[in-house]
Amino acid sequence: MSQTFRLTLAQLNPTVGAIEANIALALEAWGRGRAAGAQMVALTEMFVTGYQTQDLILKPAFAAHAERAVADLARQIVDGPALGIGGPLTRDGQLYNAYYILEGGKIAATVLKHELPNDGVFDEKRLFASAPLQGPYRVGPLRIGSPICEDAWHADVSETLAESGAEILLVPNGSPYHRGKPSVRTNLMVARVIETGLPLVYLNMIGGQDDQVFDGASFVLNPGGALAMQMPQFLPSITHVDFEETADGWRAKPGLMETLPRIVEADYHAMVMGTRDYLAKCGFKKVLLGLSGGVDSALVAAIAADAIGAQNVRCVMLPSRFTSPESLEDAAGVARALGTRLDTVPISGPQEAVGGALAELFTGTTPGITEENIQSRLRGVLLMALSNKFGEMLLTTGNKSEMAVGYCTIYGDMNGGYNPLKDLYKTRVFETCRWRNENHRPWMQGPSGVVIPPRVIDKPPSAELRDNQKDQDSLPPYEVLDDILDGLIERELSVAEIVAKGHDREIVKKVEHLLYISEYKRFQSAPGTRLTKKALWLDRRYPMAMRWRDES
Repeated sequence: MSQTFRLTLAQLNPTVGAIEANIALALEAWGRGRAAGAQMVALTEMFVTGYQTQDLILKPAFAAHAERAVADLARQIVDGPALGIGGPLTRDGQLYNAYYILEGGKIAATVLKHELPNDGVFDEKRLFASAPLQGPYRVGPLRIGSPICEDAWHADVSETLAESGAEILLVPNGSPYHRGKPSVRTNLMVARVIETGLPLVYLNMIGGQDDQVFDGASFVLNPGGALAMQMPQFLPSITHVDFEETADGWRAKPGLMETLPRIVEADYHAMVMGTRDYLAKCGFKKVLLGLSGGVDSALVAAIAADAIGAQNVRCVMLPSRFTSPESLEDAAGVARALGTRLDTVPISGPQEAVGGALAELFTGTTPGITEENIQSRLRGVLLMALSNKFGEMLLTTGNKSEMAVGYCTIYGDMNGGYNPLKDLYKTRVFETCRWRNENHRPWMQGPSGVVIPPRVIDKPPSAELRDNQKDQDSLPPYEVLDDILDGLIERELSVAEIVAKGHDREIVKKVEHLLYISEYKRFQSAPGTRLTKKALWLDRRYPMAMRWRDES
């Protein structure tokens, strides 16, 4: 009679620093696995501390707290399945990224991470020591090898585990989302399966942490690369996978098979989750935002409503004499469709007061960008006053196109605690609005149907800071601008390469110049949801003061 092994996979959302709460989540998952007759329950990388901790993990008191919590947890893991859980380990004065196997009331085995990622949003060589390659551990009838996250991206770790007797691979991860990431993971893990001939479990956490969103999408592969299980993306899930010993080795039986969403939906879900978790993990229950009647603020309002419910969203219209009647109508239409509160606070009085205060000093000068920026900063002052008074986090609404070229006012429309659109180009803003109008999902707390009136999406974008102003007065059309920015930022192309694609060199050079001189603004900007491998924060660390330009 062949042996079987039930493994419970817990794709959950830990909180950085909430050690006791994370332990409680782990115990709940362990209880679910025990009730289901599992031999092992698996959680993700650094689950005890939450992930990513950044330099918090270097604080000795914090690391010691986490290690004590693991020891206390181990004493509770009796009369039931083993528990795999990630956390820090200090050994011989070195700090390691560890995966603990708890069984029989003690720490039965410890796996230490070998390959430390040091690119993109990761800087683990700053935080952890690299451990030597290790062999597998045993749970019941199975010898399990656990390459920790980055370890599984390198063939030598998995091959060493296979050569030293591993019968399946269980990979605990803290792998953040970017566009197209699930297929990248699948392709790499298929390579590990083909190289080793072993089944592989890829277990990833979910949840927002600062700019990063961990999307889950855990899966199980059988030898040859056949998909045996696919867990949902962005959603918590505790799922059981059954392995059976065959003449050819252990194999996973077919299990849950979720369909992963298209990129436009995945991006939107990432923005909703990132916003919701940033608020919750920072202790905020309500938000406010400036609702201008334009497409960006409308999309942020929809994201906020889907994240925390329309009843917790305050929209504020701050009209000046340049605000069109259509914008007032459109802002009201968005708030009405979403069911949010809408307050109107005119800025004409404060604008006149500031103008009067500066009149003598400004005598003989021509009104221009300075006066436009005053309007934006007045709105920022009023919105921050409401935020401070009522304890509602201010969401800022600038998209990636604007952030890239500096078409945003520091201490004005950049004011706020979080920016859901920070990594979403303007052309994708339009696409996302149309998608949201046509789709509703159970994880959305906002209403279904058309929540962003078509006129808001279709009208020419304008900041309305002067008469008849349009964005394209000083910028190329967004289709052109975004394609140039895609070349400069996402693909690191030279000016010559972008021109060779058919763009005017003078326009490309202007965009390049705007990109480089705006770094100081982005350095002071609110965090926002990371959607690409070149988000304008940890992925792209440029100097603020620099003089180089590409003359190719």
